[in-house]
Amino acid sequence: MMLKQLKQQVLEANLNLVKYNLVTLTWGNASGVDRERGLVVIKPSGVPYEKLKVDDMVVLNFDGKVVEGKLRPSSDAPTHLELYRAFPSIGGIAHSHSTVATAFAQSRKEIPCFGTTHADVFYGSIPVTRMLKKSEVDRNYELNTGKIIVERFQKIDPSSMPAVLVAGHAPFAWGNDALEAVEHMLVLERVAEMAYSTMMLQQKPQLLPQFILRKHYQRKHGDNAYYGQKKS
Repeated sequence: MMLKQLKQQVLEANLNLVKYNLVTLTWGNASGVDRERGLVVIKPSGVPYEKLKVDDMVVLNFDGKVVEGKLRPSSDAPTHLELYRAFPSIGGIAHSHSTVATAFAQSRKEIPCFGTTHADVFYGSIPVTRMLKKSEVDRNYELNTGKIIVERFQKIDPSSMPAVLVAGHAPFAWGNDALEAVEHMLVLERVAEMAYSTMMLQQKPQLLPQFILRKHYQRKHGDNAYYGQKKS
């Protein structure tokens, strides 16, 4: 069996989507990439999470050809592949239709950064893409979903903004591996909940000042980060 360790990790990441209450039925997926081999492992399409096994994970090359696996890959695989091609720093991707983040996506609204919880992971407001055109939906829909994400990130570093809202659709998140991608999806949903509540409590809430945003992000992710313990 190819990429056994990566398959196990991707399986765990998909099961974590359920554990963190981020998916309903089969509305979501996670994947991981082996950059050296140019291969991606992703959840099979439409298989209930409670029935998933490590052998069910599908291995694709960057052209979308199935290299190993008896099941069809997630229908979102072309989106994942486009993001892996465009963002060489990422190692895992997660997609869900979590309730509040999806509500922002359906409203075509960014998730503003109102507080430090948000700033710990996302360096600024979480962006939303444009809507897909009819021609983009009629042909290569999932691939074009990836392309409009890449388009939106032309001036954004995907490492400091590891999530996006696809207008009218739902969120995608990414990270160093599949497990971290799901963690970012979880934080995305929580900060979406916090932002929505803030907007309900205050008609025109103010964004977190830039100097606090910078401080909170840098203390975890900057060159001189000091949050947590030193890695051995």
